Amino acid sequence: MSTTRSTAAGKVLEVLSTFGRECRSQTLSEIAQRTGLPLSTAHRVVAELAAWGALERGEDGSWHVGLRLWEIASGCPRSQILRDVALPFMQDLYEATHENIQLAVREGTELVFVERIAGHRSVELVTMVGSRFPVGSTGMGRVLLAHAPQDIQEAALEAPLRAWTPHTVTDPKVLRAQLDRIRREQVFVSDRQLSESTVAVAAPVRIGRTGPVGAALGIVIAARSASRARGLREPLLRAVHGISEELGRRARAAL
Repeated sequence: MSTTRSTAAGKVLEVLSTFGRECRSQTLSEIAQRTGLPLSTAHRVVAELAAWGALERGEDGSWHVGLRLWEIASGCPRSQILRDVALPFMQDLYEATHENIQLAVREGTELVFVERIAGHRSVELVTMVGSRFPVGSTGMGRVLLAHAPQDIQEAALEAPLRAWTPHTVTDPKVLRAQLDRIRREQVFVSDRQLSESTVAVAAPVRIGRTGPVGAALGIVIAARSASRARGLREPLLRAVHGISEELGRRARAAL
């Protein structure tokens, strides 16, 4: 039995944790099955969450995350300040490239996408705002991993590495060498690591020009256009430098 299940808050968290990118909508019975809660208990918790607005019921009777929960989550200071600062630079970068622009942060050994700009002609992505991946799975994730504390790096490298495509680097020794190169070269080109149809060009976003790395910014293009990757380096660096300087300015102003 879960150690959190003895509390009302624990039951609420268990119910909410059953929703995600791969499970956006589910019936009450499915919620009860996934949490292991009795159906009557799941019914009560879901009803309370629905009354508050955290869950909403669709026309087919299934449940999905409600707008109230999104409103609360959107106020997260860590992502909100970063997104407010980054968006103008991301928009400029999109206008310069007309490709997918993504912003992500690291949480433990996971990567979380917090903002994205995509155009009608941009390549389709497997990622979306709010989605999580192991930090070593994506180009942006490897940029963040390269600048993560040593214990985080070791934890990520010691865990089994999933091969998302035939091109995914899963050998820890090769990945260590790749992380060293990322720290030296700043911009990293991730060739079909997460999807066979995409190539990502990523760079670290710092808090100030020389401060700690707080996020990663990336451009994702179609693999068939991989020859463009080198030419995206300069506009990407202009964007990350602009974001970094503004984050540094705000940090100094807050002192």
